[in-house]
Amino acid sequence: MSPPRGRPVRVSPMRPASTEQEAELIDRARDGDRDAFEELVRRHADRLYAVVIRFVADDQEAQEVTQEAFLRAWRSIGRFQGRSQFFTWLYRIGINEAKRRMGRRPPAEFFASLDDDPIPEAPDWSEAPQVRLEQSDLRDVLERSIRSLPIPYRAPIILRDVEGLSTREAAEVMELTETAFKSRLHRGRLAVRRALDEYFLEEKI
Repeated sequence: MSPPRGRPVRVSPMRPASTEQEAELIDRARDGDRDAFEELVRRHADRLYAVVIRFVADDQEAQEVTQEAFLRAWRSIGRFQGRSQFFTWLYRIGINEAKRRMGRRPPAEFFASLDDDPIPEAPDWSEAPQVRLEQSDLRDVLERSIRSLPIPYRAPIILRDVEGLSTREAAEVMELTETAFKSRLHRGRLAVRRALDEYFLEEKI
């Protein structure tokens, strides 16, 4: 059976689903039921797109990556054993596809030494003057700093801090131990914090 075609990936709002309902849809999809799989697409498309857009930072490419992730999921659904949650499995496919595309781009120089150099603890800027008046600019700086991170450090922040996955779930998506995941998350957070420090220092000058 060919993969589902001709329907947009993004829909809104995402439908809530009970564990039992989703398990039934997955079983039907594994048996080749296209309608069941398309219902899974409708339930998870927005959430997957929201993750992917933070990797590729381009709407058109994010839609392409999301579409490709669902096509890959359809082709592989028969091998899904249910040892992880469906959305965890789907996130992994989506992130791997985003990584494949991002691998063609050069890494940001600012974060090139994250693996080697310790990052000092940054001062707390939460009480900096005019922070409330600069929320829009601050969000832009935050988004740019996250997108500048190498994917091994960007993904933990997106999964844990943006999407709200538990440490266990996010580590599972990245196929890491929880200890390794926490280490990457910590270093990624410190790198983002350093970018915010520079922003506030510039504002004070």
